[in-house]
Amino acid sequence: MSRIKQLENFLKEEPEDSFLNYALAIEYVGLENYDKAKEILSALVQRDPDYTATYYHLGKLYQREKNIEKAEEVYQEGIRLTRAKREQHKLAELMNALNNMLFDEDDE
Repeated sequence: MSRIKQLENFLKEEPEDSFLNYALAIEYVGLENYDKAKEILSALVQRDPDYTATYYHLGKLYQREKNIEKAEEVYQEGIRLTRAKREQHKLAELMNALNNMLFDEDDE
């Protein structure tokens, strides 16, 4: 059974489980189904904004679409939350992603 099918089966029993939704989105990223991944991550941010792992990947998806304004918004919100929660590793990842995106944008 594929991981996507397994996750979907788990989600039938616990549709609001943040980790399961996040894991499913990451599987879709791996399959380059970016629209489905973005749909799941966007819903997850709305339902559970404190699940901070979401912000990095959602920002990357917007960045991939060249929607720099939306990517920056997502990264900034993730930075705000991870700073407040003292999640140093996630904070560093988000700050690096934002800085790299803005630096690359300046080069174009």
